[in-house]
Amino acid sequence: MARGEVAGFDRMVTGLQRQITEQEEALYSARVLEEARHPRNLGAMLEPDGHAVVRGPCGDTMEIFLRLSGSRIEMAAFMTDGCGPTVACGSMLTTMVGGMTLDQAAAIDAGDLIIALDGLPAEHVHCATMAVNTLREAIAHHRKKGETGSE
Repeated sequence: MARGEVAGFDRMVTGLQRQITEQEEALYSARVLEEARHPRNLGAMLEPDGHAVVRGPCGDTMEIFLRLSGSRIEMAAFMTDGCGPTVACGSMLTTMVGGMTLDQAAAIDAGDLIIALDGLPAEHVHCATMAVNTLREAIAHHRKKGETGSE
C-alpha cells in the first residue's frame, strides 16, 4: 500500500471507531460501558466452593464461580462468551456479591443488577436475568455439595 492509501485507511478506521463509540454511548449507560470494557472478576476459579453454567435464551453462556468464607462470599468470578452487556452484568454482579452472605446474594434479582448498571436497553434485560440465575445456580451447587459432602 502506498503512504496515501495507508493514511486514508487509517482515517476510515478512526471514523468507524468514532461511530461505534457514539452508538454505544447512545445505547448504554457509562457504567455498562465501563464494566464491559474493563470487566472485574473475569476468569475461571480453580476449586470453587460453588459453580454454575447457564445458557441464556440468546445462546450466550454465563459461568459463575464462588469462593466462600463461612457463609459469606469471599470472592466471585465469571466467564462468558456473551456480548458487552453480558460481560457488564457478570462484572457488576460478581462485584456486588463480594462480602455478602449466600442468602443476601440469592435475594438479588435482575432489577437490582440493572439499577446497579444504571439501566440496560430492553433487548438486553435477559443478560441481567441470566447472570442472576447463574449466581443462584452456583449458590445451589454449593449448598448441594454441603448436603452430600461431594462435588
